[in-house]
Amino acid sequence: MIDWFFNPDFRACEAEQLFGSLQSTFEVSGERIAKAPLSTVERVVADGTRYYVKRYVGNGKNAVRRWFGLRGLIAPQRVVKEWENLLLFSKWGIPTATLVGYGQERVRGSFVRGALITAEIPDTRDMGTMANANDARLRDPRWVAEVLRQVARHARRLHDEGFAHNDLKWRNLLVDEGTRPTVYLIDCPSGGFWRGPMLRYRVVKDLACLDKVAKYQLTRTQRLRFFLDYAGHARLTAADKRRIRRILKFFAGRE
Repeated sequence: MIDWFFNPDFRACEAEQLFGSLQSTFEVSGERIAKAPLSTVERVVADGTRYYVKRYVGNGKNAVRRWFGLRGLIAPQRVVKEWENLLLFSKWGIPTATLVGYGQERVRGSFVRGALITAEIPDTRDMGTMANANDARLRDPRWVAEVLRQVARHARRLHDEGFAHNDLKWRNLLVDEGTRPTVYLIDCPSGGFWRGPMLRYRVVKDLACLDKVAKYQLTRTQRLRFFLDYAGHARLTAADKRRIRRILKFFAGRE
């Protein structure tokens, strides 16, 4: 059985010919961006737009890792989680990549293959690349303040929903070149909903992932301002200070 969704905004375009079905999506050839044992990412140009095509196949050759065949039946697939999470971001008002198509094929209930296509967000750069390139914008206090306010707002919205990104790193934050920059949240195949202590742990992990690069790129004042914006407080409370200590210790000894 094949379940496939194609965004109607892209109908009657070259994109529909390329991505109108799961079969055609797997037949497309483009520029290889990434490759893993069970997935590939390729960049394809059509209609003057660049599209990112992520394709997943199988459940792994290792019997233990695929749970002796049960993984394909009961485990949530990364491709499914990724498109579901991008749809959640849009629902919550968090800027993200536009989904062009997504879906999967199952045989006798077991996952066989799946794919998702997103349209490139033009004139953007991920913050991880900016940090590595020592981008001048990271030395502009006004630009940094605006970007950090948005990142804090996005992170708080996720966490207020009981959701943790689980890979909230600078490389997964895109920023455009507008006079007032917009921050986009992308690539979230491992995010999900949590409760109680597990949610609190995942929240700390998200914030620690952000601070892992921030501590080398931002001033202490900027990092503090980010946390206050995230917490919605004018000054640190005792609970804020405890959380900050957990954030600072999260990756201790693992870098």
